[in-house]
Amino acid sequence: MSTASRPYPIVQDLIESFAAWLKHRRELNEMRQLDRSEFDRIASDLKIAPDDLEELVRHGRHAADELPKMLEQLGIDGERLGQVQPLLLRDMERVCALCAHKAECDRELAHGTAAESYHGYCGNAATLESLDRAEVAPH
Repeated sequence: MSTASRPYPIVQDLIESFAAWLKHRRELNEMRQLDRSEFDRIASDLKIAPDDLEELVRHGRHAADELPKMLEQLGIDGERLGQVQPLLLRDMERVCALCAHKAECDRELAHGTAAESYHGYCGNAATLESLDRAEVAPH
């Protein structure tokens, strides 16, 4: 829905943000209700450490939103990467979601300078450098 078609866009945005926050709180509560062995089994099924899974859930579903933007600024087709290296992409998403440099990354992405500066703060820098660009370049 465009801003022009919404009579109170700021109020609507606040309501949507609150609804997303509330949903996330419910998800955290559901996770806390699992017994440890069940939680560990889920983590094992997902092939992730239980502590990482707990942290990922705490960060929420948008914790790795920077990765597709970073890939785009680096000229990497994220969809193609997911096709040719799905486990690698999943690990990159995990690293991105757990990153402590979100503010710097967001700022660089917004300014369009991430491709020049990501080496200094991105936990995925070495992985990004090792990618075969021809294999994951946009078509």
